[in-house]
Amino acid sequence: MTAENDTLISQNPRPGPRNLITDIAGLRVGHAAHEAARTGVSVIVPDIPAVVSVSVPGGGPGTRETDALQPGTLVDKADAIVLSGGSVYGLDAASGVTAAMGAQGRGFPTGAPVPSPIVPAAILFDVANGGDKNWGETPPYAALGREAYQQASEDFALGNIGAGYGAQAGQLKGGLGSASTQIGDRVKVGALIGANPLGSLVDAAGRFWAQPQALVYQDQLEFGLPELANQPCDATAHPFLGSKIAGALGNTSIGVVAVAADLSVAEAKRVAIMAQDGLARAVRPIHTPFDGDCLFVLATGAEKLSDDPNQRPLALAELGALAADCVARASARAIWHASQIGDCLAYHDRFGR
Repeated sequence: MTAENDTLISQNPRPGPRNLITDIAGLRVGHAAHEAARTGVSVIVPDIPAVVSVSVPGGGPGTRETDALQPGTLVDKADAIVLSGGSVYGLDAASGVTAAMGAQGRGFPTGAPVPSPIVPAAILFDVANGGDKNWGETPPYAALGREAYQQASEDFALGNIGAGYGAQAGQLKGGLGSASTQIGDRVKVGALIGANPLGSLVDAAGRFWAQPQALVYQDQLEFGLPELANQPCDATAHPFLGSKIAGALGNTSIGVVAVAADLSVAEAKRVAIMAQDGLARAVRPIHTPFDGDCLFVLATGAEKLSDDPNQRPLALAELGALAADCVARASARAIWHASQIGDCLAYHDRFGR
C-alpha cells in the first residue's frame, strides 16, 4: 500500500460536530408531523442540486423518481429528497415539496414558464399504528411536505420526528436517526434513517446489533446501555425474535446517505449498494418480502473524491464502507432517541437506562 493509504487506515473514525447528516456542508433537513394521525415527513434539501442515486433491495418498496436516478438518464441531479410515512399516501409529500420549490423557481430548466423540481421520495408503512387515518380524500402529506421544506435547517432532534414519528422497529418504537463520520479533519459521510423495519435492532437483552459500530459522542456512547456495550449479541436466537412478524405488512427502513465528494451517478449508486450493508448490521432480519428498504446517496460535489485517478476506486470503497457503518449507527440512534406513543414501548421503557 502507498503512504497515503497507510495514513487513511490509521485514522480512527469519530462523529462529526453535530453527529447529524447536516455535518455535510450545504445540506438542510426539515420535518413535519401530524400527531393525531401519528405520521410525518422529512425533507433533505441541498443548497444547490446534487448528484443522487439509489439502492432499493426491499421486497415491498414505495418510491418516486427512482428511475430518473439511474446512470444514463437525462437528469443527474436532484433538488431535494423526501422521506415520508403514510405508505402510498405519503408519496404525495413530494408533490408538496415540488410545488413549493417550483414556486421559488428551483428545479430542472425545461424552457417552460416553470421549472421541474426533481424530488425523489420513499415511504414507510405507518398507517396501522393506531393514529387517526380518517382523512378521506385529503391525506395530509402534501401539506406536511410543504411544512417540512419550510422548516429545513442544519439542526434537528431525533426519534419521534418527521418520517420517523409513527415508526415501529420490530416490537419497539421506531423513529428517525442520524449520524456522521469524520476522518481526520474531514466529515466524510452522514446518514439519515427512518427506522420502521419488520426486524429488531436489539436482541432479547437489549443489546444493539449495531453496537460494534457505536462511537463516543459528546463524551458518551452515542447509543446503547454502558453495561451491555462490551457484551456480544445473542446471534443464536431465532432471527424473528423481537420482530413484528404478526404485523408483517407495517414495515420498511428508508434513508439518505450524504457525502461531499464529487461522485458520478454510477459511483453514487455503488456507495448506495455498499451502504445497504449498514441496515444488515443494524436490523435482524432485513430486506424481507415485507420491507421496502430504500437508501438514497446524495453527493454535493464540494470536494474531490481523490486527486489521483488511480486512487479513486480505493477512495470510493472507503466511502462506501464508512457509509455502511454510518447507516448502522443512524438506525440505532433512531431507536435510542424514540419515545413511547400509544401502546408501542420505546427502548428505554423496555430496557431502562
